[in-house]
Amino acid sequence: MRFRDRREAGRELAARLRERHDEGALPDPVVLALPRGGVAVAAEVAGALGAPLDVLVVRKVGAPFHEEFGVGAMAGDGVPVFDDDALRGLGLSASDLAPVVARERAELRRRERLYREGRPAPDVRGRTVIVVDDGLATGSTARAALRSLRTGGPGRLVLAAPVGSRQGVALMRAEADEVVCLHQPAAFMAVGQWYDEFGQLTDEDVLGALRASRA
Repeated sequence: MRFRDRREAGRELAARLRERHDEGALPDPVVLALPRGGVAVAAEVAGALGAPLDVLVVRKVGAPFHEEFGVGAMAGDGVPVFDDDALRGLGLSASDLAPVVARERAELRRRERLYREGRPAPDVRGRTVIVVDDGLATGSTARAALRSLRTGGPGRLVLAAPVGSRQGVALMRAEADEVVCLHQPAAFMAVGQWYDEFGQLTDEDVLGALRASRA
């Protein structure tokens, strides 16, 4: 299964989630996208479910000497979630990453202010929270998002993505009440390989989707 772009993937994911909604499995839903890529997918889901759309900003925590090598992630007000195996392999401790965490926390707050435009974070208590991304690889960012949301007392916590690695999906089943993933290919290298068009989204793309949803 391949997708033309994120919007097509979102429509197919929305159709599956609509079935779950009609079965009564997703009462009182709110859709939270992991920006930037997840927003285009989540907009289709929110529209199909008639649910509000918002974002949950997640930031990767990279190794000090190689920022692209992720050793953890954090979301919202949650504490960073580290990959203990990666830390051990690199000879690092959580305290070694304090400067990186501080920098990423500042960027996380900046993006939250930008995307929310003065709106408060959604109250998830008692609601079905559907976390949407454009794909699930290792699950590190999704894990941080789900753990952060869990502290808010949602009634049900669902992770949804059009495509994901089998390992990542299996790991997230311990974090979410339900994982919905349309395609779990055996040979999974990267999320982008399952899209014909997988361009980088901009902050304006995110803001446009959120404004359109509210309108």
